[in-house]
Amino acid sequence: MSGDTARTLLRDAGTTAAAAVATALGTLALVPVFTTGAWVPPVLAAVTAVAAAGLLLRVAAAALAGDRPAPDWWAALVRVAVPFGQLVVLACVLTALFAPDRAWGGWLPVDGSLGDLGAVLADGTVELREQSTPALPLTGLLALTTLMAGLVAVAVDLVAVGSRQPALAGLGLLVLFCVPVSTVIGSIGVLPVAAPSVGLALLLFADQHRQLSRRLQEGRRPLLGPGTLTAVRTGAAAVLLGLVVGALVPTLTEGARPFAFGRGGGGGSTGTALDPAAALQGQLTLDEPVELLQLDASVPDPGHLRVVALEVYDADAGWTVGNLDGQAAVADEAELATLPGRQGGRPVDALVTALGHEDRFLPLLYAPQSVDVADPEQWRFDPATGTVFGRDVSTAGQTWSVAAVEPRPTPEQLAASGELPPELPLVQRYTALPPLDPAVEELVGTLTADARTPYERVQAVYGHFTDPANDYRYSLSTAPGTGGDDLADFLRLRQGYCEQYAGAMAALVRAAGVPARVVLGYTPGTAQPDGSRLVTSNDAHAWVEVYFDDLGWVPYDPTPIDTDRAVELPWAPRAPDQELDPRTDPLPAPLPAPVPQAPQELPAPQELPAPQAAPQQGGTWVPALRTAGTVLAVLAVLAVAAVPAGLRVLQRRRRLATGSPAGLWDELAATALDLGRTADPARTPRQVAEQLAEAAAPGGGAHRPHRRPAAEAGVAGAVARLARAEEAASYARPGSVPAVGPELRADLATARRGLLAAAPRGARLRALLLPPSLLAGLRAGLPRPPRRPRPPHRTLLRG
Repeated sequence: MSGDTARTLLRDAGTTAAAAVATALGTLALVPVFTTGAWVPPVLAAVTAVAAAGLLLRVAAAALAGDRPAPDWWAALVRVAVPFGQLVVLACVLTALFAPDRAWGGWLPVDGSLGDLGAVLADGTVELREQSTPALPLTGLLALTTLMAGLVAVAVDLVAVGSRQPALAGLGLLVLFCVPVSTVIGSIGVLPVAAPSVGLALLLFADQHRQLSRRLQEGRRPLLGPGTLTAVRTGAAAVLLGLVVGALVPTLTEGARPFAFGRGGGGGSTGTALDPAAALQGQLTLDEPVELLQLDASVPDPGHLRVVALEVYDADAGWTVGNLDGQAAVADEAELATLPGRQGGRPVDALVTALGHEDRFLPLLYAPQSVDVADPEQWRFDPATGTVFGRDVSTAGQTWSVAAVEPRPTPEQLAASGELPPELPLVQRYTALPPLDPAVEELVGTLTADARTPYERVQAVYGHFTDPANDYRYSLSTAPGTGGDDLADFLRLRQGYCEQYAGAMAALVRAAGVPARVVLGYTPGTAQPDGSRLVTSNDAHAWVEVYFDDLGWVPYDPTPIDTDRAVELPWAPRAPDQELDPRTDPLPAPLPAPVPQAPQELPAPQELPAPQAAPQQGGTWVPALRTAGTVLAVLAVLAVAAVPAGLRVLQRRRRLATGSPAGLWDELAATALDLGRTADPARTPRQVAEQLAEAAAPGGGAHRPHRRPAAEAGVAGAVARLARAEEAASYARPGSVPAVGPELRADLATARRGLLAAAPRGARLRALLLPPSLLAGLRAGLPRPPRRPRPPHRTLLRG
């Protein structure tokens, strides 16, 4: 490989890295678009894979071209082949992450897997229309986002590296920046503006650095000249602009609205629906209750109607929905939510009719086994949370039936439930907490000081809220807190409504080391003369689910509500009734309660445990996502680390291909340099040969004393013959040097093996991963800038 080709590849490698990092920074504009950071691993995997594919393809193209000047048609072919290859790699990444089942090896797309991937992307387009922002990171939406980021990475790489216009490639970052601007209501914050600005600054610097490197090659300007300072100033201005404007830039009004309680809710929940991200107070304080559902159950006392589980807790944002897996349609599952091994249950069948209810979440009884609903392919089941949600469909005007098995554990079963391993993904996911107020931690420690089992700890926390001596009151009117922490304020003031009770208990149970989450839904409503039950907006409710080993999720309701609304839970006796008196407890202004969903850091979701086994990590797409992302990251690192070794191999082949003794001698000298053996340039080849023979002798490789004298003699003889051939070629007349024969090539192989065998292991590793001879060759090929002429000597004349 010629010096010009090596320099071009080196510049392209730097620009490729700059384009990839800039694109990755640009994707941070999507932070306010999603509720969690589940989109980050697949997006970074796609960007990394695209960059690695582009670099390797360009290195391969240069190796095929060799030292000969590449014709125009070859350069045009490379420009087309590189982005095409990147698109193929992107398709493999998408297949590995989102449709691996029928792919060859789990990553190579074939006919069946392409159809599966197309179905996932089609689901993403539906989710794109129905989701509000911040959106739930459903599988289809993640696949669509990964595809978009990958295409942007291909476009940025094509313009920055293929067309040699890094500054122009910054337009690709604008595509990513437009997503939050056009979908998020309110301010998008600093990071979504500052991060793409840093990416743009990096592309500007790469553009200026490429131009100055070319001028340096022509000997016209030093590398760090005025142009570089201009690029740095421009990039710094872009970053500063992002930091200043990021907190001020509003978003367009076309963005989807957050979910809202009460009539007229926007976004993904329209009409009268339960809001999975906002407080329940709006539903509970309607002037007139709204008839929502009619429930015909096979038992006179059905349990709660579950809607959605809130599993992410933040001190500022409160409880919000985590990731929902939208892969399985309710029609595809024989049994939706099977109870774990020792869990007892009561079979219940019910027919539910939506009266004034309109929501994309389907209210269901506990542990639904099957659901019969119109358009079953449009209703998806998330096994981790037991939630059924619609895809471009709502409950308005619908009737559905559900066959369920309500959990009925006995107190003895709960008491016998053991500790769960803390490293279990389910435990990590459902005990995650931000730093709590010291008063809250002290309260948990006091309550659970004498508890020996998870059940005792949970009962201690539950008893704290239900014991009349602790003076907790149900109220929609609460005094404003002064501590800046809603949880600590509620525990101090001891007055609130159901979501505050449930949220506080779930947080304290998590702090006690037991998995817990908040659930929104409805109590079963009021019995009607015809035997059915009427569920109204007054029945909107929040309660707690606690996970016990081999029993699964068990409901707890710490809120002291009216007997007619409450669900009897034998393992958790109900708190005393505290009905709300509108005359003495007037309706208040909205409380400082959980706000619309904000991006959260959440441990990756896992499926619930299989029956009759300890909870294990499920087979959802998230473990595959992690594994594929890790594999891609490792492959990308290995690919980048292998570039110097690959270039060194190409360099060796070029020298051997010359067929001259000088090429063999240069290769031997390069091997010695890679192993840390430098030679005085003033010495003759024979003197250098003697030095190399000593390096290969037992004294030069003291860690290999077992080498036989015959082997040492063979290495010394091979080095001596290479030196004599080099001297003969140096002093011979031009054109009279014979071609190198196989014997001399064998001598080179013998000499290299001897030097490698005598070198320490660390030196051999450095020679493989970062050969100094390669860098020395690149430096030698770079033109040196002309020296400045010395100023003429001036003599100071005195007179």
